[in-house]
Amino acid sequence: MKLELRGITKRFGALTANDHIDLTIEPGEIHCLLGENGAGKSTLMNVLYGLYKAEEGDILLDDVVQHFAGPGDAMAAGIGMVHQHFMLIPVFTVAENVMLGHEQTNAAGVLDLAAAREKVREISERFGFHVDPDALVDDLPVGVQQRVEIIKALSRDAKVLVFDEPTAVLTPQETDELMTIMRQLKAAGTSIVFITHKLREVREVADRITVIRLGKVVGEASPTATNAELASLMVGRAVELTVHKDAATPGADAFVVSNLSVVDPHGQLVVNDVSFDVRAGEILAIAGVQGNGQTELTEAIMGLQPRVRGEITLDGKSLRGLSVKQVLASGIGFVPEDRKEDGLVGEFTIAENLMLDRSDGPPFVKAGTLQLNYLKEFAERKSKEFDVRSQGITTPVGRLSGGNQQKVVLARELSRELRLFMAAQPTRGIDVGSIEFVHKRIVATRDAGIPVIVVSTELDEVVALADRIAVMYRGTIVGIVPGDTPRDVLGLMMAGEVPDSVTSPPEGAAA
Repeated sequence: MKLELRGITKRFGALTANDHIDLTIEPGEIHCLLGENGAGKSTLMNVLYGLYKAEEGDILLDDVVQHFAGPGDAMAAGIGMVHQHFMLIPVFTVAENVMLGHEQTNAAGVLDLAAAREKVREISERFGFHVDPDALVDDLPVGVQQRVEIIKALSRDAKVLVFDEPTAVLTPQETDELMTIMRQLKAAGTSIVFITHKLREVREVADRITVIRLGKVVGEASPTATNAELASLMVGRAVELTVHKDAATPGADAFVVSNLSVVDPHGQLVVNDVSFDVRAGEILAIAGVQGNGQTELTEAIMGLQPRVRGEITLDGKSLRGLSVKQVLASGIGFVPEDRKEDGLVGEFTIAENLMLDRSDGPPFVKAGTLQLNYLKEFAERKSKEFDVRSQGITTPVGRLSGGNQQKVVLARELSRELRLFMAAQPTRGIDVGSIEFVHKRIVATRDAGIPVIVVSTELDEVVALADRIAVMYRGTIVGIVPGDTPRDVLGLMMAGEVPDSVTSPPEGAAA
């Protein structure tokens, strides 16, 4: 089936998310829609899937204009979507999830689960998915859950499949398996729209690439294009993609976590007996698929988790039981994984955000009076140093791009007298150019002799930055390995397997 989008325009108030976008997907091709987070890729696909209605433009299937009132119409026309966050009911079986919304009954008027099971088996065998129709979704690995989403779409005769950032929750091995599945679907005649911002994946699987920037199509590229060429199209300028850093010269253990466990509000053990150390002048990256305890670990370190066991020490002094304000005052700079929720106040200006957590005393406040001249000079200096692009320091930070918002957070946290710097998902949702800047600042912090922790689900980022890598799986650290450990070994560890080559943490690491 041929899919064509003509002049699609979608607005949200004053924001034009899609600006007269033209796109053609040929039958049986993998067409990659490449662009930074916020470029308008997912909005465009939500228009295609009937979740949004465009103000202008047409959707055509095999040259026939379509009018979708909702996802049901899109599915009936042969369009399926595999969402980044799976639309599955965990306590239902695979077969029950596949038939949900398209229930069939037998002659007695009872749900025909047998037909659903057979449909799952037929599709699974055709594409080698190896999915048990009677398995509970909650018991399946993430990669298999994604296959269930694909089976759902194919069971409804999808001729065009949209994959929206499908590898965000996958290990490297699961990503490779997905690429194989996409090629099999292509060979069977299915057209695929692959939305991503990961250059490695684009070049591996795409037949054609369309690049979207700020809601507009800015060009097409071949899979043979270099990463630098693709990045340049995405950002609009040349970008340095390689992280340049000298070998680390670590000092003594500065930050030590011993036998740390965290229990969530539901009584679940989400961090289980974790131990590691970080030395002065090194970067320890904590890798793993999202949802394996990394968030709770960083929150425990920052004093944000109430039910914690174990010990956390910085330069020999315990941080257990301290408030967040006391933890920050002890010399920790922290970049949270959700900057909008936890790192910034959107209605506050750039200048006001740069003094958060330090607004109760010198140098910003003296004798209860805000030192406006000092704040102005400080904010202007830091905005220049961290390349925060705005209309000025009185601009509300909520109006900035994701990359510039992250630079404000970095500027604030790195302007402290630091004894430890911890960044969680430091480049999530920011453009390639801002990623380049953030990585340079992280390396510079390490080179200043400060211990650094980077928590990231992006394996390329982990490998580029880390001197050592701790891999988390289901709340535990399965191993601590050198920064140059091969990606396939890291991928196995992210799935909970410990290769023979990883028998114990390297000398000097906490066990």
